[in-house]
Amino acid sequence: MTDEKMDPQLLQHRLGHNFKDASLLQQALTHRSHSALHNERLEFLGDSVLNCVVASLLFERYEKIDEGDLSRLRANLVKQQSLYEIAQRLELSQFLRLGEGELKSGGFRRPSILADTLEALFGAIFLDSGFDAARDVIRALYVPVLEHVDPRTLGKDAKTLLQEFLQGKKIPLPQYNVIATHGAAHNQEFEIECLVPKLDIQVFGTGGSRRAGEQAAAKLALEAVQLALVKTPSAGRKPRARTTQLKLAGIATIQPDAPDQEPGKGNRPDASDRAGNVKPLKAEVRAEKSDLVDKAERAEKTEKGERGEKAEKADKIDKAAAEKVEPKSETRQEKQEKAVKEPREQKDSRSTAARSEGKSGGDRAEAVAAEPISAAPAASQSRTA
Repeated sequence: MTDEKMDPQLLQHRLGHNFKDASLLQQALTHRSHSALHNERLEFLGDSVLNCVVASLLFERYEKIDEGDLSRLRANLVKQQSLYEIAQRLELSQFLRLGEGELKSGGFRRPSILADTLEALFGAIFLDSGFDAARDVIRALYVPVLEHVDPRTLGKDAKTLLQEFLQGKKIPLPQYNVIATHGAAHNQEFEIECLVPKLDIQVFGTGGSRRAGEQAAAKLALEAVQLALVKTPSAGRKPRARTTQLKLAGIATIQPDAPDQEPGKGNRPDASDRAGNVKPLKAEVRAEKSDLVDKAERAEKTEKGERGEKAEKADKIDKAAAEKVEPKSETRQEKQEKAVKEPREQKDSRSTAARSEGKSGGDRAEAVAAEPISAAPAASQSRTA
């Protein structure tokens, strides 16, 4: 941490490389807070050397992985957390040259400073002895890391793996809490709690930093989650229908009719039937979909025909109704003419009736007048007698 406590020989022994130019080692260990001659340019160079060597290692080690997965795997191996873990193995914090302010704030524990210093060391080794020397040092440091890398996970850390696993199972994400810190200020150890409430899981991990403690706890939690799901599998789900429903606007969903079962046979075919009728699922789905489309088209044509017949009948009914002649309503003029005509007709009828009555009265008068004439001779005849 300070110039007095540094032991360059010890660090060189851990790296497996003895510097020809000791000033390169000193510059690689110097933070910008300490002096103007710091390690940031060496860090830039070392980053490129590291990427090249790790890419070569992965290319040789994993022959069946494509370039996309190789790139993702390399990115996980050269990221800050991976470099920080290697720096902790080397106890690099003991050799850092930091300014007073950075020392007091605990900069020697900061993952970013340790990771950058390790890259600066790789750059210094490259300048001191060439690419082969840098490659040998990097290979030696990364062999233990590669032994624990699962190419199926692409080198993802424990927290990432746990999160992705829980998301795939639709389980809420874990919770991390700092339970306690132990040790002196320059060498603290963090105890981290990881909770997965949905599965009632609680585990603890420790590390030289909060992030390292969370990674340790996440690794234990992932193992516990996988074990819990194996012991208590989710309830069996109802099998989905293999036929695909076809939904079209204005057309009811159509599904193929289930084949008739022969008496005495269940729904499942025997082994010989299954062996003789195995088809790729995609081909079967396409065939079923084609059948559904045909049925839907036929149904649509039938429905259109029925609608056409109904429309034709309705047109005929409307036409017949239109042909019926309704009585015309009397206009105002016709009403007035009728009003004048009716009294006149009534008057004429009364006159005719009066004339008829007068004629009958005259006839009666004439009859009355004629009666005395006929009666007179009778009277004279009675008197004569």
